Amino acid sequence: MADNWNLLGHEWAVDMLRRHVARGETRHAYLFSGPPGLGRRTLGLRLAQALNCEKPVAPGEPCFNCRTCKQIEAMQHPDLSIVEPTDSELNPSPTGEIRISQIRNLQKTFSLKPYQSPYRVAMFLRFQEANDSASNALLKTLEEAPAHAVLLLTADTPEQLLPTINSRCEILRLRPLPLEAIISDLLERGVDEDRARLLAHISGGRPGFARRLIDDATLLEKREERLNDLQTILPASRVDKFSYAEKLSKDKDAMRQTILVWLTYWRDVLLRVAGAGTPLINIDRNMEIEFLAGRLDLSSARKVVSDHENVLEKMDRNVNSRLLAEVLLMDLPKV
Repeated sequence: MADNWNLLGHEWAVDMLRRHVARGETRHAYLFSGPPGLGRRTLGLRLAQALNCEKPVAPGEPCFNCRTCKQIEAMQHPDLSIVEPTDSELNPSPTGEIRISQIRNLQKTFSLKPYQSPYRVAMFLRFQEANDSASNALLKTLEEAPAHAVLLLTADTPEQLLPTINSRCEILRLRPLPLEAIISDLLERGVDEDRARLLAHISGGRPGFARRLIDDATLLEKREERLNDLQTILPASRVDKFSYAEKLSKDKDAMRQTILVWLTYWRDVLLRVAGAGTPLINIDRNMEIEFLAGRLDLSSARKVVSDHENVLEKMDRNVNSRLLAEVLLMDLPKV
């Protein structure tokens, strides 16, 4: 993988970025899009290393061993700024947002020459979580970025950002990797074959997420618990569904994670109803998925998937979580 910037997959993106650096054609802003765990942040760090490496092996090819490469890898380099969603106390938070104060601080930094490297690089992680003021402030930076500055944004999809931001970025839409690539990577990391296959399916082709599943056993336990809850809730009474909705809505981040797990499950059901050959994500739940697929028609399966997607979208707009949970659970198919 060394000739692919030590990355798993996304060869086309590495080739393009390597050429930009080697030819001195680096854009002032890039947007790496795709689901979390796909390698968006890692690709951004590799580009920062390629731009600032002290001893490049070849043009656009960082050495990964010099002090600068190691500092960037650890996200501790003086010319690398990381901007990510924060809570009200400005601590990094999975349910926070990117605020205008963070953009203004960065604008001050960007107006200065780099401390020790050719480029100042700023990474904006999960920029879909930026509030409107922050998004508009970033536009100004994108329009007036100095020659020594490169801005790297990550987001789930470009459509979540302002069109005016997208139009000022080179957009790289990263795709999930083939299952076999993930399985091979997990086998190399000492995971046994059956488990590697299961984790590859659950990861949905996202190498970062697959590796997190190895390192953090609680992720699989939580997933199991959430899918078991769904099985319990499907035949439950209205009273039990209202009770579960109340419990679910008390922690917004946990509710989002639950809906995301359920969404992968219902997408699997939809694939089976449609007779698609796409591999299931929840391969260990194959029997249940086949059972549900046998009881739903295509439009019903599509509706369940879109209901879950709508809940996630409305949660991002701060619609009342308890109401969203109640409506979602009441509208689940009767099986």
